[in-house]
Amino acid sequence: MATSADHNSSGSVSPGMMKYKRRRFSEIPEEFGGNYSPYKHYNAFFRRKERSLWPAMRISMDRCLFGLILVAFFSTLVLAKSALMNTLHDFKSERVLIQVIQQTVVERNNNNMALESTKSKFQNHNIWTKISSDKYYQCINRSRAERRDDTSTNGYLMVHANGGLNQMKTGISDMVAIAKIMNATLVLPSLDHKSYWTDPSDFKDVFNWRHFMEVLKEDISIVESLPPELEAVNHIQMAPVSWSKASYYRGEIAPLFKEYRVIKFTRTNARLVNNGLAISIQRLRCRAMYQALAFSDRIVELGNILVERLKNMNSPYVALHLRYEKDMLSFTGCSYNLTEAEDEELRRLRYKTQHWKEKEINSTERRLNGVCPMTPREVAVFLEAMGFPFDTNIYIVAGDIYGQNGIKELRAKYPNVITHYDLATEEELEPFRKCQNQLAALDNIIALESDVFVYTYDGNMAKAVKGQREFEGFRKTICPDKWNFVRLIDQYDKGLISWESFKSKIKSLHEDRMGAPHLRTIADSPRTEESFYANPYPGCICDKSKDLPISYRTNRRRTW
Repeated sequence: MATSADHNSSGSVSPGMMKYKRRRFSEIPEEFGGNYSPYKHYNAFFRRKERSLWPAMRISMDRCLFGLILVAFFSTLVLAKSALMNTLHDFKSERVLIQVIQQTVVERNNNNMALESTKSKFQNHNIWTKISSDKYYQCINRSRAERRDDTSTNGYLMVHANGGLNQMKTGISDMVAIAKIMNATLVLPSLDHKSYWTDPSDFKDVFNWRHFMEVLKEDISIVESLPPELEAVNHIQMAPVSWSKASYYRGEIAPLFKEYRVIKFTRTNARLVNNGLAISIQRLRCRAMYQALAFSDRIVELGNILVERLKNMNSPYVALHLRYEKDMLSFTGCSYNLTEAEDEELRRLRYKTQHWKEKEINSTERRLNGVCPMTPREVAVFLEAMGFPFDTNIYIVAGDIYGQNGIKELRAKYPNVITHYDLATEEELEPFRKCQNQLAALDNIIALESDVFVYTYDGNMAKAVKGQREFEGFRKTICPDKWNFVRLIDQYDKGLISWESFKSKIKSLHEDRMGAPHLRTIADSPRTEESFYANPYPGCICDKSKDLPISYRTNRRRTW
């Protein structure tokens, strides 16, 4: 119950009471008539809940944030790695691209250089053009009447082939023909071991002896050696007369077999005439020279390898028979362009060699007569005048070039000068080093397969290679007109004619000296006429337009 102090007279509530009531009422829940707000209740609840949950939520948020940071970190690493890999890939790709571009540029430059080189060569295309020989063919097959039909023989013919490789080849080919003329059995020839080269090679080392016997078995009888019962029998040794006719061997030599079962010829060079023989004998000479006398397997194998290496240089090559060697200069007495000491050395060698008949020789006169080998410098000027470009590959078909300057003057103008020492390895050449005839056989193979053959001295190799190149389709062979050349180059060196005039005259002089078909020339003396082996036409080469039976041409000819 309220007191009077708490209420005024009019029954109203005093201010103190009201303050108390408000405080008390606010503490009473609304369902009990108090001033209670549910929102205040819930807010207070959540404030209390927030105060109780915040530490846990904070820990959870920290963990989430840490997780997000880790995810971001590893994502960054992955992206960085990917970017790095892409960069490296791009770098590699760029480097490869650069390499490809550089390689393309190099190849393009090389192709351009090769193209320019090819253009420079073939601007003078007439130099390399093959001689037209469609109307000619080989005609060396034996007829039935020419085949050996019995085993009877008048006796055994032993021969000692003298000289260098090609002199021995032509000599042996003549001996095959002479054995046929005399109906004699030929013993495999022995080779010269005492000549300038002192080569120890025997017939079987240089030639394929089984092939030799097989090819000629229907022409003559050939044995490896004398039968044992005849080795101790007295036999006659002799050197046949040079340039003899068939009648000499039939009439003077063959009757000796009646007294001596064995005849030995000590020399084989130039023992048979060039002309005036039966066509069957001429064809037999060619079968022996171009078919039977094949080189041994190891020589042919290496020779073909060297030819292939030359051809892989992707340009034609010249085989140059530069016979500017010590023995030839001494033999001919040609010392032009050499020193006095070198001239004296050549003279002493000439006097030392007994079978060289000429001792005192006028070198200047010899040169003006056109019988000296051309010097390396003269060859360089000749090739330039003929139109050979300076990048021509030139294979030297010869031994060591003589003189203090050697081959320098040729190489100064034509740097691509090659020898078998450049083309083959030391291991490949080792079996042949002390065998000059076998080295000459390698050169022979390379010369035969060359695009152009040029010879500077009309010796045995020049004749043999020239003749076989004609036989195999008139392959281009240039024979310098040295009589006119030495006069022209002397005038040019003295300033009497210009280079253009000199070049024009040289080309004009040699238009008909490129190895084109022509009948072998005949002279009053066999020594001065054209060699049979330098030009086997007529005899082993026939003309389709001439009066040969069509059936013969169809069955026996070999065209090129």
